[in-house]
Amino acid sequence: MSSTALAAALADIDTVFDGFANPHETGCGYCHAPEETAYLRTPHVRVPLDVVKYYLFEVPDHFDDHESAMRRLLPQAARALADGALGTIGLGSIGLSRVDWRSWPPQQAAAIDAFLHAWWQHALTLPTPPTGIDEIFDTCVTVARTVTPFLDGWGRGPVADAHLVDCADTWLYHLIHDDSPFSWWYGDGAEAGVAALRAWLSGPGAARLHALGERDLAARCEILALPYEERRDHPYWANASRTS
Repeated sequence: MSSTALAAALADIDTVFDGFANPHETGCGYCHAPEETAYLRTPHVRVPLDVVKYYLFEVPDHFDDHESAMRRLLPQAARALADGALGTIGLGSIGLSRVDWRSWPPQQAAAIDAFLHAWWQHALTLPTPPTGIDEIFDTCVTVARTVTPFLDGWGRGPVADAHLVDCADTWLYHLIHDDSPFSWWYGDGAEAGVAALRAWLSGPGAARLHALGERDLAARCEILALPYEERRDHPYWANASRTS
């Protein structure tokens, strides 16, 4: 069941992006079937879910107007993301992360921003979200090009805390080696996003994990605050190998 905030955000997406279409869109003649491209030219017609998924993760240069295509798909795409109908969402770069939607008219940008935050907040209340919680976080921050509001808005409680433990363990696998945990975030803000996640996880995140009794996980998170060489040679690793 959708939260009140998520339901309102999806309704706003429906209203704000209703009727968008590019009557001149030709798509890619090699990759796109004519009947699929026709949906992008025709407003007020429901797009089949498999076509939504295909176009939502398609590269921008396969469209005459990628931004117009994203606007056309948004009402159905947002709902499919929220209810998990797209299945795995971490296997490709989502098209919304490849458009400068914050430069769109204020009502449009505000609707997307509200949806991302409502989707994330709702997912944190579900013991088993329809899509993996780390994939949802990855998608939200990659589209928003910032991690800070999503980390600051991480609620508390048994379910949200369990998601924090799972995500921290997943992120550490990458961050401990100075790799990015974000599979499809390139360029604009990506390096800053990784740095912000590392700083939060080694500070406020680690403190929360300590409070939850996750002392070993918290200790590994705290090591992220160190330069890579010091991190690699930290006594924790020798102690861990002796006790494993």
